[in-house]
Amino acid sequence: MTSTSLSNIPIFGWFVRRGYLQGVFWALMICLVSSTNDVLMRFLGERLHVVQIVFFRFLFSTITVLPLMLRHEKNLFKTDQPKAHALRAFVGALALGLCCLSVNIMPLAENTAVMFCEPLCFLPMAYFLLKEKVDKDRWLATFMGFIGLLIIIQPGMDSFRSEAFVPMGAAILFAYLCVMAKRMIATEHTLTLLFYFGVGTTIFASLFLPFFWITPTLHELIFLCLLGVGANLIQVCLFRAYASTDASALAPFRYTEFLFASTFGFLFFGQIPELSIILGAGVIGLSAFYISYMETKKENKG
Repeated sequence: MTSTSLSNIPIFGWFVRRGYLQGVFWALMICLVSSTNDVLMRFLGERLHVVQIVFFRFLFSTITVLPLMLRHEKNLFKTDQPKAHALRAFVGALALGLCCLSVNIMPLAENTAVMFCEPLCFLPMAYFLLKEKVDKDRWLATFMGFIGLLIIIQPGMDSFRSEAFVPMGAAILFAYLCVMAKRMIATEHTLTLLFYFGVGTTIFASLFLPFFWITPTLHELIFLCLLGVGANLIQVCLFRAYASTDASALAPFRYTEFLFASTFGFLFFGQIPELSIILGAGVIGLSAFYISYMETKKENKG
């Protein structure tokens, strides 16, 4: 079912329309699903190798999207951007590999805090590569979020030990993936992007699979399947968010993932955030509310 047909259903109409608030909703969904996937990868990483997790995540991602490709009226297997799909898959495999490794060597909240450098990288990428107009309100909101991040990681500077370079590298690659998605969504169907991303990353990961193979249990296979479904959900939410409003306007909402990570870290692993982390999260929340107010005000004037 396409976005056009969904818009004819009252309960779905609001979600598929273009608008800043719709973009915010999908951006928050990205954070929720991403944090859930981090929990799954941490559980899986207790026994399976990172290469296996990446391989199965994208294998199941491809399998779950294939029926939708076949049911669609158009031939979604055609693409005019094979090189872009291949590059995006290569970058995606590296990014997820680093992400999976980082959630298994650092606490969830701390890992997420370091990953917050992604929107800080994305904003200048959106400005220079996408040629988006980034006004002072967006720069100010992102700067406020950066201050919140500094408050979170300041005590003892433990977050900047050598392990912190792993999620930092993943964040930079994810920011570039967002730029590529914003470019390609203008001409490529969402399912086409999902399918070739899944196929490409599965192929890249399979090259190293024989060296790290451990037979998964049924329990682990279920988690790996959920991870694949979650991978598709993240990208669907990403495409809907960027189809709704400017990518740079949504950058500050990336920080809300910390709230989800802290909650899940406490519920599943008994990790309790320190007072400084809560204070930093509050500053991050203020930056998100500020940009939301300013963007909504602009829409009303328009």
